[in-house]
Amino acid sequence: MICNACVGYGVGMAWNTEETKRRLKEAAVLEFAAHGLGGTTMERIARRAAVNKERLYNYFGDKSQLFATVLADELNKVAAAVPLDGLDGPEAVGAYAAAVYDYHASHPELTRLLLWEGLLDLPQVPDEGSRTDYYRAKVSAFAQAQQAGLISDQIPAADLAFLVLALAGWWYAVPQMARMMRADADSSAESAKVALMRAAVRLTTPAS
Repeated sequence: MICNACVGYGVGMAWNTEETKRRLKEAAVLEFAAHGLGGTTMERIARRAAVNKERLYNYFGDKSQLFATVLADELNKVAAAVPLDGLDGPEAVGAYAAAVYDYHASHPELTRLLLWEGLLDLPQVPDEGSRTDYYRAKVSAFAQAQQAGLISDQIPAADLAFLVLALAGWWYAVPQMARMMRADADSSAESAKVALMRAAVRLTTPAS
C-alpha cells in the first residue's frame, strides 16, 4: 500500500530542494558577477541565499564547479531568449544585434561572468565542446547568409559573427567608457541601440 502522506512529503521535499538550489544559484550569479571566482566565497553566497553553507557544497561541489554551473545556466538562458535561426539580410543582423543588446541590458551579470572567466586565462573552459557548438551555430547562420548573397562576405563569417556580438555586448562590459565617450551626445540606452543597429547593418550590407 502506498502512503499518500509519504508521497506528498516526498514531492514537497523535492520542491524545496529545487527552490533552495535556485536561490543558491541566483546568489552565486550576483556574487561571482561582482567579485569574480577569486574574490567570491562560498560563505558569502550561502549567506546571501540564507542557506546553510554545507548544503551549498553538497549541491554544487566546490567554488569552481559552482561558477561553471551558474555560467552555463546563464548562457542557456541567453540562447533561449535570443535565438539565431537564420539571417535574411542586413536588417536581420541589426535586429539580432539589438536583441542581444537588450538582453545584456537586463542581464548585465552575464557579461561580467564572461569577463571574469576570460581573466582566468584557462586553456579550456568547462563544457567547452558544447559551448563551441553553440557559437559555431551562430557562425553557420552568418556563413549561410553570405553564401546566399544576403549579407556581405567581405569579412569571414566567424569574424563577422564575433564582431556583431562584441558590438552588442561591449556597452555593458565597459559602461564607464561608453559614458565618457558619449558625454556630449545623446547618452540614452535607446540611442546606443540605434547606433548599434546601424553599425551592424552597415557592416553586413553587400557592396553595390
